[in-house]
Amino acid sequence: MSAQSTKQRTAYRKMVNAWCMYDWANSAFATTIMAAVLPTFYSAVAGANLEPVQASSYWGYTNTIAMLIVAISAPILGAIADHSGAKKRFLGGFAGIGILFTALLVLVSTGDWLMASAFYILGRVGFGGANIFYDSLLPHVAHPDEIDQVSTKGYALGYLGGGLLLVVNLAWIMKPELFGLPNAEVATRLSFFSVAIWWTLFAIPLFRRVPEPRVVLEQAESGNPVQAGFQRLGRTFREIRRYRELFKFLVAFWLYNDGIGTIITMAVIFGKEIGIGTTDLIGAILAVQFVGIPFSFAFGWLARKLGTKRSILLALGVYTLIAIGGYFMQSGLHFWILALMVATVQGGSQALSRSLFGRLAPKAKTGEFFGFYDVSSKFAGIVGPALFGVVGQLTGSSRLSIVSLVIFFIAGGGLLLWVNEKEGIRVAEEENRAAGLA
Repeated sequence: MSAQSTKQRTAYRKMVNAWCMYDWANSAFATTIMAAVLPTFYSAVAGANLEPVQASSYWGYTNTIAMLIVAISAPILGAIADHSGAKKRFLGGFAGIGILFTALLVLVSTGDWLMASAFYILGRVGFGGANIFYDSLLPHVAHPDEIDQVSTKGYALGYLGGGLLLVVNLAWIMKPELFGLPNAEVATRLSFFSVAIWWTLFAIPLFRRVPEPRVVLEQAESGNPVQAGFQRLGRTFREIRRYRELFKFLVAFWLYNDGIGTIITMAVIFGKEIGIGTTDLIGAILAVQFVGIPFSFAFGWLARKLGTKRSILLALGVYTLIAIGGYFMQSGLHFWILALMVATVQGGSQALSRSLFGRLAPKAKTGEFFGFYDVSSKFAGIVGPALFGVVGQLTGSSRLSIVSLVIFFIAGGGLLLWVNEKEGIRVAEEENRAAGLA
């Protein structure tokens, strides 16, 4: 290997690692804020004046509002970013919003469920909006024959980064006196602030080492970014038959990700509702972070052996068993078993969905198409938690909410079987060559 090719390979690896480190950075929000600490704090402290089922329902509605805001704006923002060559600027802007309102959660105390909901909504809008542009960089960062492995590496580092900060946060909360903190509530509020610091620091490598992708302007495109964004969306819808396989995959993803997203956001507060202790709830979520690391890498390997689509279908089969098991959950041991099952498939299913979509999307339109991808994931975040909340209030228990998720895994997996990924990739590669981005 020549010195020049060695230098290029080294630069490529640094760029890939910098991109993956953003997963490390923002996964602290997913673990401490979305999954482990804030849901329990919301139920026990912020929502102390609410009934348990009411707190679960309000948490579901809070997630629904946040996802709806991002879903409505995602495609047009992505199209504007493609036109303007501003993926990294949009990423930084949304990350800044997420970081700010995550830090403000430190102000939430007993009975402040409305404040907690408001700050969480804005924090999650920032988190979700930034992810559109982060994900849209994947096809530009990774070589086509390594995109599955780069995507799964990102998820693995996300598990590790989010898990390490969660360990620190839990140490503060469980033994506040060892850290000079007056009580667990103060420790919990400081853990929210620590997520903002973590997210800020470890996002820096991406902005330093990942270049902004080259812009490819379409014919007769307006110089006004907003107008051009709408022009791009209109052209995409007029040519929707050309992207038939991509949009079939989007619908399949919308269906099965509805179940995945609801399990992630509602697991802890559901466990709290049925009487499972906080130690079991938080401990199991923490275990998921570290068990998920090797299994994320394993799905990258599995994609080479079985193919990306078949590997996703395998994960959906496991999720179906998890949803059924959730209906019968009674004890902390049951929660641990189901959490460890989630750990085997959560990172792999999401990473391979991201990388498969990245191969189906033309590089000149990754912002726009990952905006649609984000709409799919956010509408999953709308329907699932909203259904969870409504069924819980109607029945007085969330058990039927859990088992109802099976239909999303079955329907999504069934549609995924009909996606011709080879044809979709051929269309994307043809456009990449025409635009000089192959």
